[in-house]
Amino acid sequence: MSETKSIVVERLMPHPPGKIWRALTQDWLIAEWLMQNDFAPTPGHRFTFRATPVPGWSGITHCEVVSVEEQRLLSYCWGDGTESASGLKTLVTWTLTPQAGGTLVRMEQSGFRPEDEAGYKGMGGGWPRILARLEEISGRD
Repeated sequence: MSETKSIVVERLMPHPPGKIWRALTQDWLIAEWLMQNDFAPTPGHRFTFRATPVPGWSGITHCEVVSVEEQRLLSYCWGDGTESASGLKTLVTWTLTPQAGGTLVRMEQSGFRPEDEAGYKGMGGGWPRILARLEEISGRD
Protein backbone atom coordinates (compact mmCIF):
# COMPACT_ATOMS: atom_id res chain seq x y z
CA MET A 1 0.00 0.00 0.00
CA SER A 2 1.36 3.41 -0.94
CA GLU A 3 1.76 6.35 1.39
CA THR A 4 -1.02 8.93 1.38
CA LYS A 5 -0.88 12.63 2.21
CA SER A 6 -3.25 14.92 4.05
CA ILE A 7 -3.97 18.63 3.92
CA VAL A 8 -4.65 20.17 7.33
CA VAL A 9 -5.81 23.77 7.78
CA GLU A 10 -6.66 25.22 11.18
CA ARG A 11 -8.21 28.61 11.81
CA LEU A 12 -9.44 30.24 15.02
CA MET A 13 -12.76 31.86 14.14
CA PRO A 14 -14.38 34.49 16.39
CA HIS A 15 -17.77 32.72 16.27
CA PRO A 16 -19.47 30.12 18.48
CA PRO A 17 -19.52 26.51 17.20
CA GLY A 18 -23.24 26.74 16.42
CA LYS A 19 -22.78 29.49 13.84
CA ILE A 20 -19.92 27.67 12.12
CA TRP A 21 -21.87 24.40 12.22
CA ARG A 22 -24.78 26.13 10.50
CA ALA A 23 -22.49 27.31 7.68
CA LEU A 24 -21.00 23.80 7.37
CA THR A 25 -24.35 21.98 7.18
CA GLN A 26 -26.95 24.19 5.48
CA ASP A 27 -26.83 23.72 1.71
CA TRP A 28 -27.60 27.34 0.83
CA LEU A 29 -24.80 28.60 3.09
CA ILE A 30 -22.33 25.96 1.82
CA ALA A 31 -23.05 27.30 -1.68
CA GLU A 32 -21.81 30.72 -0.55
CA TRP A 33 -18.42 29.62 0.77
CA LEU A 34 -17.69 26.43 -1.20
CA MET A 35 -19.89 25.22 -4.09
CA GLN A 36 -23.48 24.58 -5.14
CA ASN A 37 -24.62 21.32 -3.53
CA ASP A 38 -27.41 19.06 -2.35
CA PHE A 39 -25.88 18.39 1.06
CA ALA A 40 -27.80 17.06 4.07
CA PRO A 41 -26.10 16.34 7.43
CA THR A 42 -27.17 12.69 7.51
CA PRO A 43 -24.69 9.79 7.56
CA GLY A 44 -24.90 7.84 4.31
CA HIS A 45 -26.38 10.78 2.36
CA ARG A 46 -24.83 10.98 -1.11
CA PHE A 47 -24.47 14.48 -2.52
CA THR A 48 -22.57 16.46 -5.12
CA PHE A 49 -20.69 19.71 -5.15
CA ARG A 50 -21.09 21.51 -8.47
CA ALA A 51 -18.86 24.20 -9.95
CA THR A 52 -17.90 25.49 -13.39
CA PRO A 53 -16.02 22.75 -15.28
CA VAL A 54 -12.37 23.37 -16.10
CA PRO A 55 -9.96 21.36 -18.28
CA GLY A 56 -9.37 18.04 -16.54
CA TRP A 57 -12.34 18.41 -14.14
CA SER A 58 -16.05 17.99 -14.83
CA GLY A 59 -17.01 20.52 -12.16
CA ILE A 60 -18.77 17.77 -10.18
CA THR A 61 -17.46 16.30 -6.93
CA HIS A 62 -19.25 13.16 -5.72
CA CYS A 63 -19.45 12.93 -1.93
CA GLU A 64 -21.04 10.89 0.84
CA VAL A 65 -21.57 11.91 4.47
CA VAL A 66 -19.62 9.60 6.78
CA SER A 67 -19.98 11.08 10.26
CA VAL A 68 -22.01 13.81 11.96
CA GLU A 69 -21.59 14.91 15.58
CA GLU A 70 -23.66 18.05 16.04
CA GLN A 71 -21.51 21.19 16.40
CA ARG A 72 -18.36 19.07 16.82
CA LEU A 73 -17.44 16.85 13.86
CA LEU A 74 -18.48 16.40 10.24
CA SER A 75 -16.80 14.16 7.68
CA TYR A 76 -17.56 13.18 4.12
CA CYS A 77 -15.92 11.24 1.31
CA TRP A 78 -14.79 13.56 -1.49
CA GLY A 79 -14.41 12.18 -5.03
CA ASP A 80 -13.25 13.77 -8.26
CA GLY A 81 -16.40 13.36 -10.31
CA THR A 82 -15.37 10.15 -12.02
CA GLU A 83 -16.69 6.72 -11.28
CA SER A 84 -13.34 5.08 -12.07
CA ALA A 85 -11.40 3.20 -9.41
CA SER A 86 -8.37 5.37 -10.22
CA GLY A 87 -10.21 8.62 -9.47
CA LEU A 88 -9.58 10.85 -6.46
CA LYS A 89 -11.17 9.52 -3.27
CA THR A 90 -10.36 11.46 -0.12
CA LEU A 91 -11.99 12.13 3.24
CA VAL A 92 -12.77 15.67 4.41
CA THR A 93 -13.14 16.02 8.19
CA TRP A 94 -14.22 19.20 9.96
CA THR A 95 -13.61 19.43 13.71
CA LEU A 96 -14.92 22.31 15.84
CA THR A 97 -13.31 22.95 19.22
CA PRO A 98 -14.59 25.79 21.44
CA GLN A 99 -11.79 28.15 22.51
CA ALA A 100 -11.64 31.40 24.43
CA GLY A 101 -12.84 34.01 21.97
CA GLY A 102 -14.28 31.64 19.40
CA THR A 103 -13.90 28.21 17.82
CA LEU A 104 -10.87 26.41 16.47
CA VAL A 105 -11.89 25.02 13.08
CA ARG A 106 -9.77 22.15 11.77
CA MET A 107 -10.21 20.86 8.24
CA GLU A 108 -8.35 17.75 7.15
CA GLN A 109 -8.56 16.29 3.66
CA SER A 110 -6.85 12.92 3.86
CA GLY A 111 -6.09 10.05 1.50
CA PHE A 112 -4.21 11.73 -1.35
CA ARG A 113 -2.21 9.01 -3.17
CA PRO A 114 0.96 9.69 -5.19
CA GLU A 115 -1.13 9.78 -8.39
CA ASP A 116 -3.33 12.50 -6.80
CA GLU A 117 -0.46 15.01 -6.57
CA ALA A 118 -2.14 17.61 -8.81
CA GLY A 119 -5.28 17.52 -6.67
CA TYR A 120 -3.20 17.65 -3.50
CA LYS A 121 -1.37 20.76 -4.69
CA GLY A 122 -4.54 22.43 -5.98
CA MET A 123 -6.60 21.80 -2.87
CA GLY A 124 -3.65 22.61 -0.61
CA GLY A 125 -3.61 26.11 -2.04
CA GLY A 126 -7.40 26.41 -2.08
CA TRP A 127 -8.42 25.37 1.43
CA PRO A 128 -6.96 28.40 3.29
CA ARG A 129 -9.03 30.72 1.05
CA ILE A 130 -12.09 28.50 1.49
CA LEU A 131 -11.78 28.65 5.29
CA ALA A 132 -11.53 32.43 5.12
CA ARG A 133 -14.86 32.48 3.23
CA LEU A 134 -16.35 30.03 5.76
CA GLU A 135 -15.35 32.41 8.56
CA GLU A 136 -16.98 35.33 6.77
CA ILE A 137 -20.25 33.44 6.12
CA SER A 138 -20.29 32.06 9.71
CA GLY A 139 -20.26 35.60 11.06
CA ARG A 140 -23.58 36.48 9.47
CA ASP A 141 -26.75 36.46 11.54
